[in-house]
Amino acid sequence: MSEPIRNKRHEPPVAPTPQNTPLDKAPISSRAQQPGVASIKEEDFDRAAAASIFASNPKLVSMMQNKLSGLVGKSSGYIESLPAPVRKRVAGLKGVQKEHSKLEAEFQAEVLALEKKFFAKYAPLYEKRAKIINGAVEPSEAEIQAGEEDEDEDEDEQEKDDSEDKDDESAADIKGIPEFWLSAMKNSTLAETITDRDEGALKSLVDIRMEYLDRPGFRLIFEFSDNEYFTNKTLTKTYYYQEENGYGGDFIYDHAEGDKINWKDGKDLTVRIESKKQRNKNTKQTRIVKKTIPTPSFFDFFNPATPPTDDDDEEEVDEDIEAKLELDYQLGEDIKEKLIPRAIDWFTGEALQFEQGFDDFDEDEFEDEDDEDEDELSRDEDDEEESDEEGDGSKPKQETAECKQS
Repeated sequence: MSEPIRNKRHEPPVAPTPQNTPLDKAPISSRAQQPGVASIKEEDFDRAAAASIFASNPKLVSMMQNKLSGLVGKSSGYIESLPAPVRKRVAGLKGVQKEHSKLEAEFQAEVLALEKKFFAKYAPLYEKRAKIINGAVEPSEAEIQAGEEDEDEDEDEQEKDDSEDKDDESAADIKGIPEFWLSAMKNSTLAETITDRDEGALKSLVDIRMEYLDRPGFRLIFEFSDNEYFTNKTLTKTYYYQEENGYGGDFIYDHAEGDKINWKDGKDLTVRIESKKQRNKNTKQTRIVKKTIPTPSFFDFFNPATPPTDDDDEEEVDEDIEAKLELDYQLGEDIKEKLIPRAIDWFTGEALQFEQGFDDFDEDEFEDEDDEDEDELSRDEDDEEESDEEGDGSKPKQETAECKQS
C-alpha cells in the first residue's frame, strides 16, 4: 500500500493565486497548511518517447489541452440518471450548503474585523519600536529587564560587564540600532531577494509597517531616510483581494501594485550598464555603446508581475509568471504576518529556530546515518556468526574465530 507524501517542514506552502487556486482560496492571513497527496503508482512507459512526440507535435498538445479543458465541470450523467425524488433531495442539500457558505463568508469577515481590532492595539507598540530603532527614545528599565530575562542565564557575568564597559566607550555616538531592518530582512525569507548592491540602499530603511485597506487587502509601507539611490521617502506595496469570497468563504488574492521608484542618475539598482566598444568598418573610428540590462534586485518587489487575463494568448504568457506571482504573494504575506510582528526576533535570528521547526540541539546526540548503517550491518553479521556457533554447539566462539584466520 502506497504511503502518503508528507510535506517537508522547511518548505513554505505554495502561495494561492487566482490561477492556481480557482476554488480553495487563501485567507487574508497566511495560516493555511499545504495538503499532502497520496502517491500514485504509474505504469512504466517510455517517457522520452512520449516527450519527443509532444515536442514535435505542438498542435497535438494544443488539441489535447482543449479537449481536456472542455471536460472540466461536465457532468458524468449520474445525477441526471437518479429518480426525480432523489434529485430533489440533492437540490435540497445544495440549498443547505449555500446557507453554510454564507456563514463561512460571515466567519471570514469577523476574523478580518478581529485582526483589525488587535492591529489597532499593536500600533502603539510598533510606533515605540520604531522610535527605539531610530534613536528617538530609549527603552525603559522595565523593558530592558524584561528583555534580558530571555538571555542565556549561563553567560559569564564578568565577561558581560567588561564588554558593556568597552561598548559604552566606543558607542557613545551611535543612535538607536543601525541597520536593524536590513539585518532582520537578511535573516528572513527576503534574504534570497537581497543582493550586495541592494544593501547600501536598505541601510537607510528606518521602518516597515502595514495598514489594512477599506476593502479586503493590505498595504506594506517601507520608510527610508535620505540616501544616494532614490528620492522617495516611502515605498509602498499594496495587495488586493477580490470582492467575492472563495469556495470556503476565504478571501481571494487578486493582484499587487507597487510604487514607482524615483532613482537618482546612475543609481537604479534594478539594472546594470554594460559598455561595449564598437569600431566602424569603413572609417575605423571607435565608439562606446552603453546598454541597460535588467538585473535582479530586492527593489523588483515594488514592480510585481501582472497576472494574465482571460484575453491573453496562452502561448505568449511568460512560463515563469505563475512562480513569480506565488513568490510575490508569499513574500508579502511573510512581511505582514512574520517580519513586522516579530522584527526583533528576526534581527537577533531567534525566529529562525521556530521557522525551521526545531530548537537548538546537541550535536553529540546525533550521528551520521552512514555510520549508523555500518554499525547496524556489523551487528547483524555478528548475530549471524553467533547464531551459527550456537547451532553447532561443539566449538567455542574463540576457536571459530581462529579457524577463520587459518
